[in-house]
Parts: sequence; C-alpha cells; structure tokens
Amino acid sequence: MKSLWDARYEAKGALWGAEPNQFLAEIAELLEPGTALDLGCGQGRNSFWLASRGFTVTGLDLSPVAIEQAAAVAEEFGVDVSFESVDLTTWDPAGRVWDLVVLTYLHLSGERRPVVHGAAKRAVAPGGRLVVIAHHLENFENGVGGPPIPELLFTEQQLADDFSDLEILRNEKVTRTTEEGDAIDLVFVAVRP
Repeated sequence: MKSLWDARYEAKGALWGAEPNQFLAEIAELLEPGTALDLGCGQGRNSFWLASRGFTVTGLDLSPVAIEQAAAVAEEFGVDVSFESVDLTTWDPAGRVWDLVVLTYLHLSGERRPVVHGAAKRAVAPGGRLVVIAHHLENFENGVGGPPIPELLFTEQQLADDFSDLEILRNEKVTRTTEEGDAIDLVFVAVRP
C-alpha cells in the first residue's frame, strides 16, 4: 500500500489541490484554535490550513513521499506543522490527545478501519472533536471520484457504530461539486464528553 501511494505522489503535483476540504473548513472555522491531528494528511493541505488558523498541527501519513512534499511546502511558506510518516494501522497515540482529530478521505479495508478509528478515538482530548469526511457508499454508483471498491466507502450507520462511545453532533450525506461532477460524501462530527 505504501509503494502505491508513494508512486501516486511522485507522479503528480498536488493531488488534492492546495485548498482545505470545504467541509473541514466550515467545521473548523467555528472552533477555538488548539491542537489538531490530521490522520492520513497526504501532502498536508488540511494541516497547512489548520495551522494558518492558529492550530498546533501534527500530520501523519503512510507515504514518506507525501510527508516529504508536505514538509517542503511547510518550510517554503513558513508554516509550522509537525509531519511524520507512520503506518496508521499500527500507530497508537500512546496517551497523547488533541483537541481536534481529523480523518479526510481515509478509506481502509474492513479489518483496518476499526483499528485506525479506535486509535483516532483514543487521540481525542476530553471535550475535543473528531471529524471524519469520506466518500459515501452511494458515491460508488451515483457520484464521481473516490475508491472504486464499495467496501472502502462509508454509510452513516458504520460511522455511528465505529464512534458510538462519542457524542455524535453531525452524521450526514452531503454533495460536493467537482469539475468532473457531483461527489457524494459523508460528514461526521463527534465530541468526546
């Protein structure tokens, strides 16, 4: 998996563009800056934006190529983000917590998903928020982009089950307009009581 993502990041420039995910921006603009963890940060677009809003950001991704690219952009623009390449299926926060934990389009196979989601839950500080933005299962047949494998996509019920011990604030299907057409996404926000 790592070599696949490394190859994708080596072959193209900014895969997902430079702007933050629109749904994450809407959510995070309403929050007081604190610490933020961007799981599966890729080339860092959401990490950079959160840092520009005053968050102290840690970005983790499987691909060392993506992390190198993100770190180079951070240095070029003077943005302070701590980036690290890790396998999220074996990563554990080890008692560290963040005020905001973000997973954007981190699509994992069935056995890996609960492991990463469990680590994400443990990383949320008391009173902190967890934000998941993903391609909805309906996107497979009715939307554009995203993994071409239905098992990697999400439903509201899956996220509600994975994060049932958090207080769910938002769990809804949304439409995101792209140049290729409309994508069907899922926006999930929860808080640790």
